[in-house]
Amino acid sequence: MKADIHPNYHTIKVVMTDGTEFLTRSTWGNEGDTMNLDIDPKTHPAWTGGSAQLTDRGGRLSRFNSRFGNIGARKK
Repeated sequence: MKADIHPNYHTIKVVMTDGTEFLTRSTWGNEGDTMNLDIDPKTHPAWTGGSAQLTDRGGRLSRFNSRFGNIGARKK
């Protein structure tokens, strides 16, 4: 392998939104830096399945046709 082509892999501290901390290894920042998260998997609805669910406004095909139905070949 070529020398000096790999990123520096070191230990950093990650601080979650609730204040909990843990050490991990990363290529982000420098040795001993602290990463403060704005969003974390304990609280964000994307991971928890919380109340911010997407609502279905009809099927996929009906939404596609309402957006793009008038583009393309025209019917005679």
